[in-house]
Amino acid sequence: MPVNAPCASPLFSLTACRLCPRQCGVNRNAGATGFCRSDAGTGIAAITLHRGEEPAISGVQGICNVFFGHCNLRCRFCQNHQISRNEHVLQETKGSPEQAAEAIIAILATGVDRLGFVSPSHMVPQMVAIIAAVRRRGFQPVIVYNSNGYDRVETLRALEDWVDVYLPDYKYSDPVLAENLSGAADYPEVAAAALAEMYRQKGNVLHLDGEGMAERGLIVRHLVLPGAVDNSLHALRFLASALSPRLTLSLMAQYQPTAAVAGLPPFNRQLLPGEYARVVDEMERLGFAGGWVQECASAGYYNPDFDQEFPFTD
Repeated sequence: MPVNAPCASPLFSLTACRLCPRQCGVNRNAGATGFCRSDAGTGIAAITLHRGEEPAISGVQGICNVFFGHCNLRCRFCQNHQISRNEHVLQETKGSPEQAAEAIIAILATGVDRLGFVSPSHMVPQMVAIIAAVRRRGFQPVIVYNSNGYDRVETLRALEDWVDVYLPDYKYSDPVLAENLSGAADYPEVAAAALAEMYRQKGNVLHLDGEGMAERGLIVRHLVLPGAVDNSLHALRFLASALSPRLTLSLMAQYQPTAAVAGLPPFNRQLLPGEYARVVDEMERLGFAGGWVQECASAGYYNPDFDQEFPFTD
């Protein structure tokens, strides 16, 4: 079912889709699919309460997360591989923005006051249409844009009035690693430009409410990969120099090997504590003070099962 987003921006058109950096130019309204193998449907794989995000995002009550299926990257280690692999046929859970809004409101009505969209880069018109449908029903949740960082700057500019908190990854400073693991050798410069645009919109101050929950701002995630410490060190140096060490950083140790990397050392093992410690030391040396670090044992805690009604266990 084609989705008409309530926004006049031609960037949101699916007739010649150029939403993300792939800029495939296919007519998704006519059923054509580009790199992401997604047409003009809502593309929702799951709508669920999630308490496993950063403390300022999910807190105690949790966040209502809308997980879009498929992706504009091809990360071999993706923890959401059950729904993100473009080779898989996507079974949509909701057929229209209005149906999605009803499922979202059932969660918001319990007292949850934030709404996140996970992997939205290739589904921006659908996301905007869903937000508009939720707002028409009288709900005004904090909107969180949770992306892989491989976003088109022009699309982000059109989202300035729709998104409250940006929660992007900055996965790679190394183009060879980006190509080998995610099929995107241009990831470092593309994500750098996207982060700069998010930073322009939100600045380096994470605005919190009285309970310490994010209301507006930017949180950058970086997952430390096994055997790739240099990638992480250069990523942090970029963030500190090109943006600011005052930005809020979520430095993650939760890497968990998937079947897709079983024969690809060193990515077929978990992160070593010593590897993570080197990156944490650099984070501190660079002056990053706002954000979160993880225990290496967290690798076993953040693995959803999208075959279940509730993919995440608390």
